[in-house]
Amino acid sequence: MTDYRELGESAPEMPGPRRGWGRRAGAGLGLAALALVVLWSVGAFRARPPLPGGETPAAPEAPAAGRVVVERRPVAPRVDVVGTVASASKVNLSARLAAYVKEVAVSAGSLVTQGQVLVRLDEREFREQAAAAEAQFRQAEAEYHRARQLIDNQATTEQAFTAAQAQFAAARAQWERSKVVLADAQIVSPMDGVVGDRRVEPGDLAAPGNPLLSVYDPTAMQLEAPVPVRLLARLPIGQEVEVTLDRPAAVTRGRVRQIVSEIDPLSRTQLVKVGLESPSADILPGTFGRLWVPDEPRDAILVPAGAVYAVGQIELVQVVRDGRAVRRAVRTGPRHGADLEILAGLEAGEVVLASPIREVR
Repeated sequence: MTDYRELGESAPEMPGPRRGWGRRAGAGLGLAALALVVLWSVGAFRARPPLPGGETPAAPEAPAAGRVVVERRPVAPRVDVVGTVASASKVNLSARLAAYVKEVAVSAGSLVTQGQVLVRLDEREFREQAAAAEAQFRQAEAEYHRARQLIDNQATTEQAFTAAQAQFAAARAQWERSKVVLADAQIVSPMDGVVGDRRVEPGDLAAPGNPLLSVYDPTAMQLEAPVPVRLLARLPIGQEVEVTLDRPAAVTRGRVRQIVSEIDPLSRTQLVKVGLESPSADILPGTFGRLWVPDEPRDAILVPAGAVYAVGQIELVQVVRDGRAVRRAVRTGPRHGADLEILAGLEAGEVVLASPIREVR
């Protein structure tokens, strides 16, 4: 027998099973077992809810479950038009003078009264101008009275008296104007209300025409909504309507107050302003709201809202057939009071359970 170690050669590889085969087979079995566990956990081997349009037997009909005959009845649908709450009485305040802001006495949300000082401007320059105008007025006044005495004594000419009179009138007008300018250094509230937006801080430069803050009346809130032209006939002035607000979440009543006489050529709508009958202090300008407008009556298939339940994303009812409750997928529409409109899946005359049988899984 040849000793390969003495010859310095390695022994030839003997035929046999390929190395590593057992390890790969074991790993494959482990992955298959893991896949089965995952499929079982997600419910791949359990019965799934029916697809839309299909039926699945649910359970024998419970004697206590009330039966309801599906009916087709006329309904008065409503169209919701999205709008925004605003105050019918809102004022944007700006300065009439170019001056630095000395003080801002209020913040956004502050309650204010008519005549209350809201913003004070740096008035030193205007006060000096008013003092100079007053001095000129006093001098012109004295010259006028002296000229009158002279004209009464026929010691001056009519022309000199007329010039003194004109100078006196001009000085008085200049003084009055300087007092108005000085008063404009204080910006006051024109009404009782709430500060809506504060856009200025002490040290800012106030320029004429630039808004400093706004004040609105919280008791005159209204919903402004662009209504399609085809629905305007159902919203005459004074018509009472229903309004849903987003914040605070509430349903309130309102009356059509104004319809803007201009049609938006892009959306074919007109702006309708609905005054809220019982506005509260919690309703803020800019609140999202919906105006509900009645549309043309039509027939619809209705069932009690409690007869519809959901399994995942599928809406189901239980139809009574041969003494059993059969699950059927449906597509629902808007709610009308206690009833829910069925758009697809049921026909008039069928019988459903008003209280579906809850299945135990």
